[in-house]
Amino acid sequence: MVYGLAGVLAIALLIAAFTDLRRRQIDNWLNAAIAALAPVYWWACGLHLWPDVVLQLGVALAAFVVLAGLFALRMMGGGDVKLLTALALWLRPVLFAKLLLIMALVGGLLTMGMGMWHLMRRRKDRLKIPYGVAIATAGLCVLGTTYGAGIHALAAG
Repeated sequence: MVYGLAGVLAIALLIAAFTDLRRRQIDNWLNAAIAALAPVYWWACGLHLWPDVVLQLGVALAAFVVLAGLFALRMMGGGDVKLLTALALWLRPVLFAKLLLIMALVGGLLTMGMGMWHLMRRRKDRLKIPYGVAIATAGLCVLGTTYGAGIHALAAG
């Protein structure tokens, strides 16, 4: 069941990346669905209310507070804040930190690439980075490294 839920999360991340790339928006229904499935994931993983679930909720709350501050400074979009907060509900703190690191690296590359494309096209409007692509890429990397070996074992045998 854990692998099935991880697969659902992977599909949701692909949808988030696609819609952010296409419309520069991550839909609220998608972020809400990711957050709503987190307790099912906790149950499937056998997390205990104390300290496991409380820790997940604490990390998600801390992520939301920090990211909402970045949103207030216009450094991050609202959909990105909600997506990262929902992902914090799913990932243990170490894995969430790994996601943030990968996201920052991918986001930096994405920003440089989009900035060069923007300059080459001589666009005068404000550059909008589809950061959901970086978030989704990082999330898929974390899911792949966390569950990839198990999925390979399931397929092999």
